[in-house]
Amino acid sequence: MARSRIVAVCVGVEQHLVIGGRPGRSAIDKRPVRGPVVIGPLGLAGDEQADKVDHGGVDQAVYAYAGEDLDWWTERLGREVRPGEFGENVTTAGLDVSGALIGETWRLGEVVVQVTAARIPCATFQSWTGEPHWVKRFAAAGRPGAYLRVLTEGSISAGDEIEVLARPEQQVTVAESMLAFYGDARLMRLLLTVPGRGARWDEIGEQVLGRARA
Repeated sequence: MARSRIVAVCVGVEQHLVIGGRPGRSAIDKRPVRGPVVIGPLGLAGDEQADKVDHGGVDQAVYAYAGEDLDWWTERLGREVRPGEFGENVTTAGLDVSGALIGETWRLGEVVVQVTAARIPCATFQSWTGEPHWVKRFAAAGRPGAYLRVLTEGSISAGDEIEVLARPEQQVTVAESMLAFYGDARLMRLLLTVPGRGARWDEIGEQVLGRARA
């Protein structure tokens, strides 16, 4: 059985991008880099985030996306989707990233990370892809990829193995956490019991459950 591994390690810098018809800035254009890349509590060396409110920070230090899901999108979009094109820092092979559990831990090379949240599509992502109705389409596909918290710093390189170290007893997948974000109250209640979840889930959960009670 093939082991899970890192296909590409990607970083990006802020660039001009028209977002929703207005001038803006984004570092969503990530590109693969050669050799080892150091990862600290706030992410990869040389990587930037233009919107530091919704991206980056300790709970979203690294964004991982499965190479198999990039291939799935390649078939449906009728064009190649390269590693890093969805703004991910780590492109994987042999690992069901969106099927991973919130709170589970992985070893990436010498780095240990924890799954904290799903990627929620936004106007910047839609503007970058140029695909119509992209926010709804990406959300409906259930392949959001995972944000990661860095527990042990170190460096990673393309080709490094990925090992799942531990999974929480309370099981909410990354894809299910996106459903919770969009209003599934049952999943949200369960998610709020998961240790290791991103800190913003408490605020989001209050909003989702408040709407469910209304």
